[in-house]
Amino acid sequence: MAPDALSLTDVHTYYGDSHILHGVSFSLPSGGVLALLGRNGAGKTTCISTIIGFLRPREGQIRLFGHPIAGQTPERIALLGIGLVPQGRRIFPSLTVRENLIVARQRGTDRVRPWNVERVFDLFPRLRERHAQFAGTLSGGEQQMLAIGRALMGNPRVLLLDEPSEGLAPLIVAEVGRAMKRLKEEGQSIVLVEQNRQLALDIADRAVILNTGRCVFNGEASELENNEELVAQHLGVYRAH
Repeated sequence: MAPDALSLTDVHTYYGDSHILHGVSFSLPSGGVLALLGRNGAGKTTCISTIIGFLRPREGQIRLFGHPIAGQTPERIALLGIGLVPQGRRIFPSLTVRENLIVARQRGTDRVRPWNVERVFDLFPRLRERHAQFAGTLSGGEQQMLAIGRALMGNPRVLLLDEPSEGLAPLIVAEVGRAMKRLKEEGQSIVLVEQNRQLALDIADRAVILNTGRCVFNGEASELENNEELVAQHLGVYRAH
């Protein structure tokens, strides 16, 4: 039986003396999409930061395709195959769109169809139109597309997306959603942190809800579609798009 793409087992993470994640456990099957949901301050971004290595868990295991990665440096974890699209995008504003992509390129991938600049432009045609434009002059939506494309240039085995629809207009949200569905169709394993619950559940196979750093739901995404009581209790009202 093939190992999960990503698994967390009883992970505890602290900021200084503050205990943020309390025994978080979940797994992402290879080629699946897992939605990581929760109110602001629930621990979602802390969870992403722990997976990518910005924070070290004090207890617990994190495995990438069966191999332990907890406590390794972010650089090492990225080389092992985890890509991050961070909250706030963090593209390089003084580089062009093409330069942003090229600087993130990683060679030596075992993919049948490795990601390159042309494949990113096929996924996001707007970026091809803006290829020579400085990234800092792009719209917010275009910057988000560039942030996703830059992460893909590393040919990640698992892609972490932290609030990709935040602050975007509805048409751009739909375009980003279509791109994520295409990635899923290609077998990309994805962890999606998202405040837009409908967007997340339209794409995800599985869902985890965090509340004050604890897993309060871990199951099929479809189970949340009709469980309004659970959604209201742990997610509250989501902003409309």
